[in-house]
Amino acid sequence: MWDRIEPLMPADPVRGRRWADHHRTLEAIAWKYRTCSPWRDLPEELGPFQTAHKRLIRWAVDGTWERVLAAVLAAADADDEVFGRLHHLPGPPAFGRSQEKGAPYRSEPEDHALGRSRGGLSTKVHLASDSRARPLSIQITAGQAGDAPAFEAVMAGIRIPRSGLGRPRTRPVVVLADRAYSSRAIRGHLRRRGIRAVIPQPADQIGHRLRRGRAGGRPPGFDAETYKERNTVERCIARLKQWRGLAMRTDKLAIAYQAALQLAAILIWTRR
Repeated sequence: MWDRIEPLMPADPVRGRRWADHHRTLEAIAWKYRTCSPWRDLPEELGPFQTAHKRLIRWAVDGTWERVLAAVLAAADADDEVFGRLHHLPGPPAFGRSQEKGAPYRSEPEDHALGRSRGGLSTKVHLASDSRARPLSIQITAGQAGDAPAFEAVMAGIRIPRSGLGRPRTRPVVVLADRAYSSRAIRGHLRRRGIRAVIPQPADQIGHRLRRGRAGGRPPGFDAETYKERNTVERCIARLKQWRGLAMRTDKLAIAYQAALQLAAILIWTRR
């Protein structure tokens, strides 16, 4: 895995001290989120915890994690390993609070993507996965936020650069989503982009359409057989939840939590 990631990592700065070993730093960040341990409990062989924590934030702010993930997706696309079906579903809430102090970093939302819901203080992870349960796009919102409003943001986050010439791939063949995404706005968005929607209607929408009679129009098309494949997004979420630090959010900063999710996605794709 490291052989695939190493060429994508930032080069040493021209001036100043050289970077600490990238391999060890990635191992340190992955260990922290896999075990959900405090930063100060980082094993000595993985280096100072300050180095790993600062590197996580620095590379989140300058977009390094996004660029590495995009490069990994481009390599998979060149090998014809990115599949055209898209599965979209909000992930489970991640609970937790930290007592870290400091001013918000650039791109940090004011609420730190934390909000009150029935489960308490939580964050909601919205993601899109391919048909092999690998994440393509990840967005986080406060726990009380709705699912449907995040749909277009997740879709906009799907950009698979091509290894050669050509625009990035941004349009899957078909989108599978649950009833929470059954709305005219979402169906219209997919229709305009030429993407087939496989989204079941909730009972209240069906009843409302039937009560209107002919004025209710025809029911939207739905392929029940294709919809059976939506379990892949559940498997993708299960993969991410193997990282206890992602399942139980302990970061105050949303930008750090998003970076850890992107690192997990990078490692999932490099295992292919």
